[in-house]
Amino acid sequence: MQISIAASAPPEWDEFVGRHSDATAYHRAAAVDIGRRAFGLETFYLSATDNTGNLAGVLPLVEQSSLLFGRFLSSVPFFTYGGILAHDPQAAVALADAAGKLGLKRRAKHVELRHSAPIERLPLADRTDKVSMVLALPADEAALSKGLGAKLRSQIKRAEREEPTIHWGGTELLADFYGVFAHAMHDLGTPVYPRHFFDCTLAALHGLCDVLVIRVKGRAEAAAIIVRHGDRIEVPWAACSPAGKRGALNMRMYWEMLKLCVARGAKAFDFGRSTVDSGTYRFKAQWGAQPLQLHWYYWLPAGADIPRLNQSNPKYELASKVWRRLPLWSTNLMGPWLVRNLP
Repeated sequence: MQISIAASAPPEWDEFVGRHSDATAYHRAAAVDIGRRAFGLETFYLSATDNTGNLAGVLPLVEQSSLLFGRFLSSVPFFTYGGILAHDPQAAVALADAAGKLGLKRRAKHVELRHSAPIERLPLADRTDKVSMVLALPADEAALSKGLGAKLRSQIKRAEREEPTIHWGGTELLADFYGVFAHAMHDLGTPVYPRHFFDCTLAALHGLCDVLVIRVKGRAEAAAIIVRHGDRIEVPWAACSPAGKRGALNMRMYWEMLKLCVARGAKAFDFGRSTVDSGTYRFKAQWGAQPLQLHWYYWLPAGADIPRLNQSNPKYELASKVWRRLPLWSTNLMGPWLVRNLP
């Protein structure tokens, strides 16, 4: 097994990804490159070639560095999914070993590989405190509505009092989406991605993304971006204004996404990742979503612990509290500079 590491994907990369059953939209070469295009991050394409010269596995890695967390490599940052795609355990182990050697060479504090299924014989620490919440979808809208139950249907109907208008589209809706999203991130105490990040994402995932905006009296109050992975559709980003939540527009937003998924023949809707029993976990569970265990694997220097680059880390929690107290204009200015180094 021969491992190659390059700054750009080999010509057969996307063909290999397209044939692999565990591939996601984020494994595509253009998607791996989002970090470089949006933030200038150094990107590595690892590939395994078998004895016949054929591609046997791929692993994308993106390098980030921050004052809070040091230098690290992720497959891939900004999204829930990434990690190794391989034809067999031998190729997977070889790629994991190469990732560790690259981490050592780059003086990284860790290398993180994001998977939605366990990888056989992978000699890495496995973090399992996160799940994705996934709803199996019926064949038609009537069955979808019936499966939600009376309480949810009532909440969705409540939004009609606001006389919302529903808008599906692409880049032409990003300004409205970003206005709602940036405000919501400030309220959560999280630095916001720059608008340019979403421009790069929609360009890289051309044909796989849709933007939803819900307006009331011409003002955007709820918005989301969905991404298709084969027969599954995921919502990596969704936000609703405080006024929109009071008017149940957050519930209407998810209903509109689910309706579109059913209309397009999707088999499942992925609400995104959560910590078990958290508030977001319970919100997603009320729609009938079931937890899908995530397996995030780590190469670590000898004696190091699995990192906590989230609000369970005291450093992150303190920074989040301070962030919420800053004015929105300042967080919108500083957030894009900081978020480039958060995975």
